[in-house]
Amino acid sequence: MAESVVIVGAGQAGFETATSLRSKGYDGDVTIIGDEPGVPYQRPPLSKAFLKGEPDPESVALRPLDYFASHRIDLRCSYPVIDIDRTGRSVELVNGTKVGYDHLVLATGTRNRVLPVPGADLPGVLYLRTLSEANELATTISSCSSVVVVGGGFIGLEVAAAARGHGAEVTVVEAMERPMARAVSETISGFFTDEHQRNGVHWRLGTGVTEIVDKGGRAAGVRTSDGDVVDADLVVVGIGVVPNTELADRAGLAVDNGIVVDLHLLTEDPTISAIGDCASYPNTAGTGRLRLESIQNAVDHARCVANRLVGNDLPYQSVPWFWTEQYSSKLQMAGLVTGYDHTVLRGSIEEGAFSVFCFAGDRLLGVESVNRTRDHMAARKLLAAGKTLTREQVADENVNLKALASV
Repeated sequence: MAESVVIVGAGQAGFETATSLRSKGYDGDVTIIGDEPGVPYQRPPLSKAFLKGEPDPESVALRPLDYFASHRIDLRCSYPVIDIDRTGRSVELVNGTKVGYDHLVLATGTRNRVLPVPGADLPGVLYLRTLSEANELATTISSCSSVVVVGGGFIGLEVAAAARGHGAEVTVVEAMERPMARAVSETISGFFTDEHQRNGVHWRLGTGVTEIVDKGGRAAGVRTSDGDVVDADLVVVGIGVVPNTELADRAGLAVDNGIVVDLHLLTEDPTISAIGDCASYPNTAGTGRLRLESIQNAVDHARCVANRLVGNDLPYQSVPWFWTEQYSSKLQMAGLVTGYDHTVLRGSIEEGAFSVFCFAGDRLLGVESVNRTRDHMAARKLLAAGKTLTREQVADENVNLKALASV
C-alpha cells in the first residue's frame, strides 16, 4: 500500500479522493494541491442558485478549512503543479517546492474554451467555471438590462434562466440547430427551447458569433455569422471546456482528449491515476473512450481509485448521470443517449413532467426525465443492472419501473 498519496487538483474529484481514502481507513499521508485559493468547493451551484441571489462563497464550500487538518489532509492551494518527475516520484510546485509521492492522482479538471473571435478579451465578456468567475458574474448580471449568452449547452442555458430571473433581456446564440444537441434527444431540446421562449428568451439557433462588438473599450454585444448585431450590456460565453492535460503530456503520459487511463483509472505509469473531467477512459459499452464532465463521474472515479489504493481493486463501471435546472424544470439523465435511433415517451410534455427513453435498436441507451425523479432513479438501477426493457413496457404507465429494476 502506498505510504503517501498526492492529489493534483482541488475540485470535486480531488477532494473526494482524499476523503474516501480516510473513510476507508487509509493511514498514510494525503496531500491535495490546488490552483485556486481557499477550500475545495462545489461547481454545480455556481450556475444555478449562486447566480439567482447574493453570492455566498461559503455556501458552496465542500468542507470548512479545519476539516482538512482534523482529517490529516495537507491542503496546499494557490500553488499549481508545474512538473512531474516520474523517475523521482515527485511533483514540483510553481514556487519551487517539491512534494514526493508513492501514488499520484491527477484530478486536473478542465478550463473554459475561449471564444476565438475579435473582441473576446474585452471587459464585459465573462465565462463561468471557477468561483471567482461566478462571483463576478453574479454581481454583474443583477444590474444588467440585456445579456447575450454565446452557447446553448447546460451552462449557457442555466445562465440564461438566471439572467431572466433578474429581469434582463436575454438572447442565446447557438451554432447548432438545437440547444444541448450533443447531450440530449431532440425531444428534450425542443422542450427547453419552448421553455426558454415562454420565459422571454430570444433564440438565434444555427448561428455563430464572428465578433464581440466594442463600444468605448467594452463589450456592447455580438455580431452574428448572418451579419446581425445583438446589443447587450454583458456577453457570457459558454462554449464548452478543454481538459487540462498539459502536465500529463509533459510527463510523457498518453493523452487523447483527456489523460488516457484503463478501466481501473490507471495511466501507463502504475504509480499515477487520472480521474474526473480530465480522464479519458474505456467505454464499457465497447464504443471507444469516454471523457465525461459531471459530479457523478468525478465522485465515482475518486471512490474507485481510493478503493484500489486500500486494496480493493475493481474496474470502474458506474452508469453516468447528469442534471440541469432551468426555471421550474429539472432535467435528470441516466446513461448516454448518443447514437439513439428511437425514443419512447412516458408522461406528458404539456404538463412538464415526462421521461424520454432512448433506444438503439432494442437496447436502452439512456433516459431523460423532466420533473420525474422516480423514473430517473429507476432508470439508473435498470441501466446499472443491464436489465432488458421493451418499448411496450416503457410506454405503459401501468408498468412499475421501480419494480422491474428490483427484479
